[in-house]
Amino acid sequence: MNYGEAILLGIIQGLTEFLPISSSGHLALGQELLGMEDVTVTFDLLLHAGTLLTVLLYFWRPLFEMTQALWQKERTEDRKLIGLLAIATVPAVLVGFTLQDPLEQVKHYPMAVCGLLILTGILLMLPNWLRKTAPTEGHTVMNSIVMGIGQALAILPGISRSGSSISLGMLVGLRPEKAAQFSFLMAIPAISGAIILKRDEIGTLATSPDVGPYAAGAAAAFLTGIGAVYLVMRLIKTGKFAIFAYYCFAIGLAGLLYFGMVRS
Repeated sequence: MNYGEAILLGIIQGLTEFLPISSSGHLALGQELLGMEDVTVTFDLLLHAGTLLTVLLYFWRPLFEMTQALWQKERTEDRKLIGLLAIATVPAVLVGFTLQDPLEQVKHYPMAVCGLLILTGILLMLPNWLRKTAPTEGHTVMNSIVMGIGQALAILPGISRSGSSISLGMLVGLRPEKAAQFSFLMAIPAISGAIILKRDEIGTLATSPDVGPYAAGAAAAFLTGIGAVYLVMRLIKTGKFAIFAYYCFAIGLAGLLYFGMVRS
């Protein structure tokens, strides 16, 4: 892999990990269109490590407060949030251990990925279509589980992790800003767990000839990820989160036409 390819994939990862348009779907379609081979496990983990640093930087304050809650008894709400994040991680862990390999094979079928991008668009529109009650402030075990299921769905390439979890969070009554913050915080144990489970692959990086391009790709993912998080939080505060649905519809339909007619 050369520097140009690595940086391009890093930019795609950084933008689409946080914008609700599916990073895995865009990486799969990008590789298919450019005729690139599958990225290695090591490179994929480094891209995710770059986006993990983005979350840690942007949400440093609530993370610091949750850390303080581990020994300050008066921070009950922060301790509750830690527990709810743990609960929300369970669905992704269960799906990851049982179905990850077969579900990830979908990335080799671009028509399916395009169909799932359209499904992501529908998920993004659901709060506008279905939510009738006023949003609430607090997190509960139930809405944490529902958002965790949304995160688990994103193992399918084409389903956005942030999009599905935020939309489902809003559907069960969370304010958009609360749902978005919880969704991004959920990414920390999910990405960290994946890195820990596959740490042996990262251990080979020092002797890899691709260490330079890999590092450049991870840096690109980190830098573009910062901009993407700011954009999502700004749009969701102004009630424009569903605008990404139209993008997903457009890319999904264009992909179906291209892969169904031009590349068939």
